[in-house]
Amino acid sequence: MTGQSKTVTRATASPALGAQRKLQIGLGSIWLIDGALQLQPFMFTRAFVTQIIAPNEIGQPGFVAGPVRLAAHLIEPRVVLFNLLAATIQVLIGLGLIYRPTVKTALLTSFGWALGVWWIGEGLGGLFTGTASPLTGAPGAALLYVLAGLIAWPQTRGQTRRTAAGGLLGERGARTVWVLLWLGSAALWLLPANRADMAVHDAIANAPSGARWLSSIHSTVAAPTAGHGTAIAIGAASLSASVGLAVLLAHSARPVLALSTAIALVYLVIGQGLGGILTGSGTDPGTGPLIILLAITIYPLHQAGRPLTWWRCHSTKWSQTPGRHTPVVGAASRVTGSEQPTP
Repeated sequence: MTGQSKTVTRATASPALGAQRKLQIGLGSIWLIDGALQLQPFMFTRAFVTQIIAPNEIGQPGFVAGPVRLAAHLIEPRVVLFNLLAATIQVLIGLGLIYRPTVKTALLTSFGWALGVWWIGEGLGGLFTGTASPLTGAPGAALLYVLAGLIAWPQTRGQTRRTAAGGLLGERGARTVWVLLWLGSAALWLLPANRADMAVHDAIANAPSGARWLSSIHSTVAAPTAGHGTAIAIGAASLSASVGLAVLLAHSARPVLALSTAIALVYLVIGQGLGGILTGSGTDPGTGPLIILLAITIYPLHQAGRPLTWWRCHSTKWSQTPGRHTPVVGAASRVTGSEQPTP
């Protein structure tokens, strides 16, 4: 590798590693919020089990409903002890992510805890019920904690700076999972339950609130959506697919960041009611903050990356046609430091 290419590689990798550290701190802050929410008075009552955990078995296949039912049975008589333990674990994870020397230990702990929460506390995001909607939190905030943790994994000995920027997934792996997340969201929007005429209206109208101003927003936004569920679902699916395909093809990095952030904010406010944290019974701030954190982290990887599939070859051939612009080849040359001939 030439001195020039080493310089270029470091220049493109450093922003990604900086974004990765911000992801660790941001993720740690969200875990601290979760720990604080776990200490709300509501969490120490029987209602925590009957209203938060037990409903996750409704409409689920046996392999999901069975463990949820068992967990509810075990937690109910020990709800105070369980919540003290849960709050402690989440606070320690948060502090461990913010304090750099303990990041790996905190991440390993978070993987196990988040997967347990995703199964028991979120019913695997409702993915097996046929009614899971990105608007209301699918595929589940806890799953996004795991994804964010994998990308936030710090550099280990022997890794290149560019590989380390994607954590345990690597640069291409991180972008691939981001693509799957958005294409999966597009598919969820097209489920029959989410395309029903009143589906979007009902989801917004039933979103948690806890504040008059938030209820007013929900009422104002929900009213014009009545009877237009199909059109809204198709439009939302198209936007989600656009985010995924743009990263797949390594195009439009900045617009993708802006669009994914805007979508996350819409989901957070009108579909998830800020995660219900104003109601006194919310367990986390929802998927919105996590999607925004991931978008900021993926942005430098996407900005300097190449297409992830056979479109890479197709795009290169297309760009070499006389008169065509060459965005893909140009992006590749910035990463490798090599020069590409102008068609």
